[in-house]
Amino acid sequence: MTDFDVVVIGGGPAGMAAALAADAEGARTLIVERDNRLGGILNQCIHAGFGLHYFGEELTGPEYAGRFVERVEKSRAQVALESMVLSLTDDRKVTYLSPEKGLVRINAGAVVLAMGCRERTAGAIALAGTRPAGVYTAGAAQRLCNIEGYLVGKRVVILGSGDIGLIMARRMTLEGAKVARVIELMPYSSGLKRNIVQCLDDFGIPINYAHTVTRIEGSPRMTGLYYAPVDERRRPVMSEEKYEPCDCLLLSVGLIPENDLLAGTEVERDGVTSGAVVDERRMTSVEGIFSCGNVLHVHDLVDNVSREAETAGRHAALYALGESETALHCYDARGERGVRYVLPQKLHADSGKVELFFRVDNVYRSCRIVAESGGRTLYSGRRLVLAPGEMEKIVVDTTGLDAPVTVRLEL
Repeated sequence: MTDFDVVVIGGGPAGMAAALAADAEGARTLIVERDNRLGGILNQCIHAGFGLHYFGEELTGPEYAGRFVERVEKSRAQVALESMVLSLTDDRKVTYLSPEKGLVRINAGAVVLAMGCRERTAGAIALAGTRPAGVYTAGAAQRLCNIEGYLVGKRVVILGSGDIGLIMARRMTLEGAKVARVIELMPYSSGLKRNIVQCLDDFGIPINYAHTVTRIEGSPRMTGLYYAPVDERRRPVMSEEKYEPCDCLLLSVGLIPENDLLAGTEVERDGVTSGAVVDERRMTSVEGIFSCGNVLHVHDLVDNVSREAETAGRHAALYALGESETALHCYDARGERGVRYVLPQKLHADSGKVELFFRVDNVYRSCRIVAESGGRTLYSGRRLVLAPGEMEKIVVDTTGLDAPVTVRLEL
């Protein structure tokens, strides 16, 4: 049995940033990471585009992670690698298993959840057809290509236009494969606009919006697939089905926060994000348990992950050390009229200026974002374009807050 002020579960960009922030407050901090090194998903993201906001320069994923690894090594924070957390309780007892120490139980003053997210698989979307070799999630293919050195296919189709899928369209092309097309169920992309331009347009890769894969053929290796447009209810129009020969299908059909550990707790979950419900400190509904990064809600920029994790780590340390300020009245923050969700979902009165993050449910042009509380306007601003693939942010002042906050769009 070991005691720490703050235990951070996950050693990716969120976990490292949270641990460093907790360490800076003087908390005895432990990072528990299941992989054999720190860095998380960034270790396989060898493309550039990271760090522009946080470091003010463009870095690859391993470079971005490396800077945080160096800071962790110079800090007082301890790290347990190849360690799998088995359980977490409401009174912050953490149990993990490692080959070095065996079964370890920890009493933590505070816990920061930073486990990231996982990809939806073929089974998760009930993909029809045979089950041949050649079907991968985009992230699995990225690891096989960038770390293991394997080319997963020679003629590729990508289902879904999430950022990992778009980036892999470019990566597979650069490795010599032919990317036949990207197929997207929605009438818009779920990825960043810059990735559409840099990864598809620049390489002449077509994307079929409002289409889906209807079935896969081949054995033991896939030889092709059928795809078709979808109607207004997203049902495939089978009379317009087409065939595409290919030996590989990459799935980029959404991410799921890795919140399995919450099953043994009373932490409240958000039905839209699948992450925890948190306040502006990133504390969940269970005192002393905090959440940040992609395990809380799926981000589009790792720079925002690091900033959010610093908030969670700092407040976790203050809580563990008994230096947290007494929380005042708490009010809900929610989205309506085009806003799918708002995070944080809870706001305390007089907690100062708070950043609210949200995503919209469709593509909107020239619309106004309005945040109100009890008839009082906290924010009003116009945006030229809003899209589901882009995380949006506004700042509201909680001084004198005495009613729930709503964020909506006015067209």
